[in-house]
Amino acid sequence: MMHARLPVFCFAQGCRHSAVLLAILAAFSGSGAAMADSHKAEATRDAGKAATAAAPVVPSRKDEAILVTARRRNQMDVRSGGQLGALGNKKGLDVPFNIRSYGASLILNQQSQTLGQVLENDPSVRTTYGYGNFSEIFVIRGFPVYGDDVAINGLYGITPRQLVSPQLYDQVQVLNGASAFLNGAAPGGTGIGGGINLMFKHAGNTPITRLTGDYASQGVGGGSLDVGRRFGQDKAYGLRLNVAGLSGQTSVEHERRHSAVLGADFDWHDDRTRISLDMNYQNQGVQGGRPGVFLGADATSVPRVPGAAHNYGQRWTYNDLNYIFGMLNVEHDFSEHITVYGAFGGLGGDEKGNYSTLTVHDSGTGAATAGAMYVPYTQTNESTRGGVRAHFKTGFVKHEVNAGGSALWEESQTAYAMAENAFDTTLYDTAAVPPPAENLTGGNLDNPLPTSRTQLYSLFFSDTMSFWKGRIALIAGFRYQNMLINGYDAYGNGARTAYYNEGAITPVVGLVVHPTRRTSVYFNRIEGLSQGPTASGSNLVNLGQIFPPFRSVQYEVGAKYDTGRFTTTLAFYQIAQPNSYTEPYGDGGQFIFRENGLQRNRGVELNVNGQILPGLRFNGGATLIDADLRRTAQGLDNGHTAIGIPNYTINGNLEYDLPFLRGATVVGRVENTGRQWVNTANTLHLPVWTRFDLGARYTFAVAHKPLTLRFDVENIANTRYWGSAFNGYLLQGLPRTFKFSFTADL
Repeated sequence: MMHARLPVFCFAQGCRHSAVLLAILAAFSGSGAAMADSHKAEATRDAGKAATAAAPVVPSRKDEAILVTARRRNQMDVRSGGQLGALGNKKGLDVPFNIRSYGASLILNQQSQTLGQVLENDPSVRTTYGYGNFSEIFVIRGFPVYGDDVAINGLYGITPRQLVSPQLYDQVQVLNGASAFLNGAAPGGTGIGGGINLMFKHAGNTPITRLTGDYASQGVGGGSLDVGRRFGQDKAYGLRLNVAGLSGQTSVEHERRHSAVLGADFDWHDDRTRISLDMNYQNQGVQGGRPGVFLGADATSVPRVPGAAHNYGQRWTYNDLNYIFGMLNVEHDFSEHITVYGAFGGLGGDEKGNYSTLTVHDSGTGAATAGAMYVPYTQTNESTRGGVRAHFKTGFVKHEVNAGGSALWEESQTAYAMAENAFDTTLYDTAAVPPPAENLTGGNLDNPLPTSRTQLYSLFFSDTMSFWKGRIALIAGFRYQNMLINGYDAYGNGARTAYYNEGAITPVVGLVVHPTRRTSVYFNRIEGLSQGPTASGSNLVNLGQIFPPFRSVQYEVGAKYDTGRFTTTLAFYQIAQPNSYTEPYGDGGQFIFRENGLQRNRGVELNVNGQILPGLRFNGGATLIDADLRRTAQGLDNGHTAIGIPNYTINGNLEYDLPFLRGATVVGRVENTGRQWVNTANTLHLPVWTRFDLGARYTFAVAHKPLTLRFDVENIANTRYWGSAFNGYLLQGLPRTFKFSFTADL
């Protein structure tokens, strides 16, 4: 941690000590020190004082240019717009949807190691864990997005399922709202309130060789190498290579994490054709992770939050996640009016883990029980998309027609071994317990049998009509989706036990009006789609009944302002999502399974990002949401708020370039999350919580190359809080965490 104080010391003492810092760095690197400083005379004079440590510092115009270029690269990288599936890449101002893209420089500057850490920038997204494991789940507009339903370049099924290393991606795109027309139905059945799309890095016109080293408390160390080159005639060929890894103990007691990623991205283009091939490997793992917390029926209140760094998990718990994935993209322009495109991707996943989750029975003492379960899981996916995009005119109306289809094939295999009895533990004074014997098994642990085979097919068509010199655009279209899903007895003889074959048409209508060149108002009606349920349970009068796919309906109206440097979006929306329940039927002790339930989420979103004043940048916003339960079983919870959905969220990220020290930037972030109900009866809730982060970075030239130092403190007050109650279990926020990194362009 000694070297982590260097940039902070420089900021506190002014430019005079920057020369000393540069001298130390130059001596360490053995490269001779050449630097740029905005106050040339002062830099030269102060460098002379440090002459015993290094060669004299001589500013140059080349170093000044390097600093300006590096400073621009290091600015907050948030853009309006992104990849919209069937519609292709679009500017945010021109589409009737709320979409933002977080770029690679933001990921690098914030030292993000998971996808969830990147999405802490977004006020409309909150992150929680999956059921009984350490996978990240993202909540957008009150509905979840599972890892299975995160897309890459618009393709589902090829993203690592539980944890995602963001170093491989040039953009992380967030679409607020339903997207069944844009991308098709998500294979995991989520994404009703929004979607997440990742874009691979590819070589740019400027060569890059970037080395980064990372450290985070209590002892996580790692680094990455990012190399990009274009070569050949007209620079038609491109290669981008990314390697990254980390390992060590996190700021949570006894919790260790590791990751390793390797990505190779190739592309070629000429005047009419563009081809890219992306091949990637990712390994992630958690040892002794802090789990989520369930509340038993006998827990009558929300337990107080344990110490910020306390780990109530067991050290023998772990997961190890391995994925090989990639995709091929091809586009060809037959003319300036017609483009055909196709994409094919695949993923092979191999997961295993031993999990244990607490169930608290006494909220006052924290007395709890926990079990143990070992789960192997393998997955093989293939996904494809193809279509044509045509531009033409009919009279005074311009048309952009999109037509095509997509398909996804997914097979998963699993088994389990679990302890017969739960063991006693506690939330607050957690003792280490030896791993219990897992003597109840289901399936073949060494060679798991298939549990499901999913096939999703779709066809889509849309027409974007623009007129009045492009100031009005109307989008109309539809997608036909067929879902063919087979379920198997993976824990027995492997026989097929369920069959689902249903289809649905999901239309879209959108309108964009540009009152001025930099503003737009918009409206959309779009639907979400997920697999309908099959009646299951005991004593059901309609056992085995298959229900059609659930179609959620979204209405949204909003306004946007975009100058290129500053963007604001204000959106009002309503999403109605059907759900199912079981209730008594007659007087004979029987039940009936119904799909008449409804959750209606209404909300307001404000997103702001860009340069407020020269040197001052902001990204963030706020959301208000009312997640109302309707038509519940026997009307018992009608009018209640859905569990785990905050009534408001606020995020603010601020960056300020110090005027007295060229290349220095101070940063701050605040996250504020409103009340969340823990149960559908709305008798238990989490209190409002707020987290503050502070940091700084400093970019300067060494041997005519930019070098950036970063130092951040997350949760600077070491606040203890329950961060989420989504799905009815509690997830604790992370303790104070120190992060230090350097990035050198070689």
